[in-house]
Amino acid sequence: MQAKYRARYLLPGLVVVGVAIVGLLTSDAPASGSSPPAQARAQSATAGAGGNEPITYHLPPASYIAPGEVLFESNCATCHAPDATGNSTIGAPDLQIVGPATVDFWVSTGRMPLADPAVQAARKPPRFDRTQTLEIVAFVNSLDHRSPDYPPGIPSVNTGGASLSTGNSLFVLNCAGCHTITGAGDALANGAYAPSLHKADATQVAEAIRTGPGNMPHFGPGNLSNQQVAAIVAYVTGPIQHPDNRGGLGLGGIGPVTEGFIGLLFGVGGLMLVAFWLGDRS
Repeated sequence: MQAKYRARYLLPGLVVVGVAIVGLLTSDAPASGSSPPAQARAQSATAGAGGNEPITYHLPPASYIAPGEVLFESNCATCHAPDATGNSTIGAPDLQIVGPATVDFWVSTGRMPLADPAVQAARKPPRFDRTQTLEIVAFVNSLDHRSPDYPPGIPSVNTGGASLSTGNSLFVLNCAGCHTITGAGDALANGAYAPSLHKADATQVAEAIRTGPGNMPHFGPGNLSNQQVAAIVAYVTGPIQHPDNRGGLGLGGIGPVTEGFIGLLFGVGGLMLVAFWLGDRS
C-alpha cells in the first residue's frame, strides 16, 4: 500500500519540484555574496563628490602608475600589448583611446581580465581590489593618448539633489528597452545580452552611461547632462536595486514571470496533489 501511494504521488511531486527549480533559476534577485552591497558602495562613491556638483571626475595619483605597470604587464599585456595598443587579431581593443573610466568599469566589474574574447564578458567578482584597479587605471592613463577622451576621469556621483522621477523617466526612455523596466537585463540579438543592473554601484552606472561598454551606446554630455546622469544613477541604485514591494514579497524583482512560477508551483501543483488525494479516498 505504501509503495502504491509513493508511486501515485511521485509524478505530481516531481512536477512541483521541477517548477520550483525553474522558478528559482529564472529569478534574478540581488545577491549578497562576496561583493559589498550595492547601496553601501554607492554611498561610498557619493561621498567622494564635492560641493553641489552632481558628478565630479578624478584621476588616481601619479604614485599609482609604477605598481599599475607591474599589474598590467602580469594580467593585461598578453592581450592588450605592453603599451596597451591592443591586438585586433584577437579582438583586444586599443586602451590608449578609451579613457580612465572605461578601464575602471571593465576591471572593477570583473569583466576583465577576460578568458575567452569570443564570449561576451560577464560580471564576476573582480580579480583586483580597489587600490589595484586604480593602479591599473593610472598606468593606462599615463600612456600617450592619441585622441581626446570623455569622461576625463573616474566619476564620483552625488545623488543628494537628484530627482527620482526624472531618473525614472530617463531610465524608461533610454535604458529599459534593453535592461527591462526592473533592471534585470534581457537577451539581445546574436547571442548578446543586456546585463542585470542589480549589482552595479553608482560609479559603475555612471561609467556605463558615459562610456557605453559592449553593445551599449554611450551618452556624452550632449545627450545627457551630469544632472540627468545623476538622476538615472539615483533611480538605479534606489528603486531599481531596493524596490518598495508594497504588494508583498518581491520574488526577485522580475514581476509577472516569477509570480507566474510561484502561482503554478503552489496553485497547480497543490491542486494536483489534492486531486490525487481525493482520488485515493474515493
